[in-house]
Amino acid sequence: MIQPPRAGGRVVTRPPARRAWADLGTLLAAGASLLAWDASGWDLAIARWVGSSAGFAWRDAWWTSRLMHDGGRWAAWALLLALVVAAWRTPATLARGPSRADRWRWLAVMLACVIAVPALKRFSSTSCPWDLAEFGGLARYVSHWHFGMLDGGPGHCFPSGHAVAAFAFFGMYFMWREHDPRRARAWLAGVGLAGLAFGTAQLLRGAHYPSHTLWSAWLCWAISAAAAQLPRRAHLVRQQTQPA
Repeated sequence: MIQPPRAGGRVVTRPPARRAWADLGTLLAAGASLLAWDASGWDLAIARWVGSSAGFAWRDAWWTSRLMHDGGRWAAWALLLALVVAAWRTPATLARGPSRADRWRWLAVMLACVIAVPALKRFSSTSCPWDLAEFGGLARYVSHWHFGMLDGGPGHCFPSGHAVAAFAFFGMYFMWREHDPRRARAWLAGVGLAGLAFGTAQLLRGAHYPSHTLWSAWLCWAISAAAAQLPRRAHLVRQQTQPA
């Protein structure tokens, strides 16, 4: 594999401004695709494909409920603890790799993702698929874009909180991409696959629609991409305020 060029022992990546535009482009393209998905009605169609009037056969299965849901949550906390230990043991200054301050900053960003998405769920009136009348519940299907429109169910199901157990770690991609692009891409692939696995398990259980998982990914990416710009913005402000 061709390695990125190096200058003075440091990996040379695309300029910060170009990365910012690439992040924004990814965010806008993904958002447009998700809006198209929402408009398609495929959420309910897929829920009908995996569920029936008797409910969802995989709702309480060991591998969806215990392994992917409970086990996935514990695995995420264990990984977060390992990253905390790594940040604590990292020297304050490094010749290569993220510094201790960078690691703590990205841990804070990941925690922000963990807090932000469940907080949004508290204001959502959208109920889960297993709450719909056609799957044995009491609610009717109402798009999550119909803000304030009650569907007759308990609500608080959009976006997917469980998927954040994976997607919050998008921050590791942003942390490593300036220092080790290969490691950054490995994090990105691993986080994406884990999030999709968690989302698939929740879909089969009737706990979420596909869009719930995808919007959680979008929100975590948006928070991480915004956080990646903060140091650059702070640097630009310092340059503008320095005396000539």
